[in-house]
Amino acid sequence: MSPQSVLPPRSSNSAAGSPSLEESPELSQDEIFHLLQTNRRRDTIRYLLDMDAESVKMRDIAEHVAALEHETTVAELTSTQRQRVYIPLYQSHLPKLDKKGVIEYNKSRGIVRATDRIEIFRPHLEPYRDDAPDDDAERSIIGYFVSDYYATAIAASTSLLVASLLGVLALPGVMLGTIITILFVLATIGTNHGDSLLGAGTAE
Repeated sequence: MSPQSVLPPRSSNSAAGSPSLEESPELSQDEIFHLLQTNRRRDTIRYLLDMDAESVKMRDIAEHVAALEHETTVAELTSTQRQRVYIPLYQSHLPKLDKKGVIEYNKSRGIVRATDRIEIFRPHLEPYRDDAPDDDAERSIIGYFVSDYYATAIAASTSLLVASLLGVLALPGVMLGTIITILFVLATIGTNHGDSLLGAGTAE
């Protein structure tokens, strides 16, 4: 079912001359990205997505956007800061969103209602999660410890062998061979375990 068939018809309160949702074509990716180009339209859409109310006052949107721009609260806004955001929203940004069927904008009453079409913007406005585990980093760490352990086992075995041959370390041949074998067995087990962890991380 196409987006147009599930969207409710626009009310008679919409701006004059605006096409109904049934008449307006589905938004292309280029149009979506164009609407999201400006901070004020992005903040407006995000605000409407977060609101549960069926309709909101245009003034509330303008104050919210202005507060974000000036990194302050609505209560701390000056009249100048409000006006600098209110006028562009009133004259340009809200009419553009209304024309594309994203909102229903009653300009004379200063009332804005989001349509179902606004939901197509949600995935583009969801915050980026930077707390997700870094699989590449995890695999790199595992690989580092595995390779480091393997190198240590080789170095230790070589040192024991050299020390025994030079007479520095008096170890029976059987014991020396047993120690070296154990070191390499542990290194092999560690390598195989590391590979299985890397494979599991890649599969996820």
